[in-house]
Amino acid sequence: MKTYLKTLFIGISIIFTSCTDVIDVDVPSADPRLVIEASLDWEKGTSGNEQTIALSTSTKYFQKKENNIITGASVKVTNDSDGTEFIFIDQKNGKYTTNSFIPVLNQSYTLEVIYNNETYIAKETMTPVTNITAITQSREEENDKDALEVNVIFDDPENQENFYFIKFREKGDLLPELYRDSDEFTNGNQMTIRYEKEKDDDINQEEFMPNDIVDIHFHGISKDYYDYISILINQTEEHGPFGTTPVPLKGNCINVSNPNNYAYGYFRVTQVIKASYTFQ
Repeated sequence: MKTYLKTLFIGISIIFTSCTDVIDVDVPSADPRLVIEASLDWEKGTSGNEQTIALSTSTKYFQKKENNIITGASVKVTNDSDGTEFIFIDQKNGKYTTNSFIPVLNQSYTLEVIYNNETYIAKETMTPVTNITAITQSREEENDKDALEVNVIFDDPENQENFYFIKFREKGDLLPELYRDSDEFTNGNQMTIRYEKEKDDDINQEEFMPNDIVDIHFHGISKDYYDYISILINQTEEHGPFGTTPVPLKGNCINVSNPNNYAYGYFRVTQVIKASYTFQ
């Protein structure tokens, strides 16, 4: 009997060992591209003179983190009406900064980045944002009637097309939750953007509790940026096994020297309101 059991265990071991294969996944790769993170956000109530633009290169999907920052580039933003130039100084860490930017509502600006002897250009207009009239909490509007949610309430201006971008981030969270909205069906009316966190054991996420704090960034944005961020949000959300495969997302930064070598990222110029809410 002992000999039989020993032979049986050896046979089972061989079977399971033979079923273990190493699978090499051939993931398509491409040459690194310039990534431009140029969000010039003018917080209401401040001068808006201090701004930062970050430059890096794209990396392969499964590649370990590496030093992909870009130094030595030339970065400037120009006021398209009077030609005033704002030079962004290389900080040698991938960031380029200025403390002399002058934000003007509804003013068009041009970004110019020169890197590897190629010039990238982008244009955007400083978009105003309406005031937040109230930030409240509730338990009745979204998916879980027992879960706390935060409500950002504002009055949409009449007789004009408006687009909004809002970031919610609970204190301690690494990444924000992104929302966008337009006044296509609510022009001139009161609007509310709600955010609730559902309990999810898979990612160790809990619902909001009393005393939790949420930071809120509320932007007025252009139609072009609304279209861009809508695609970005759709690609980062979960769509299940039959969802659309993400594709490279082109922003508004055009390589005028070599159009085929386009950049990732976006040149955004917005007015923003920053607030925090503590759940009761």
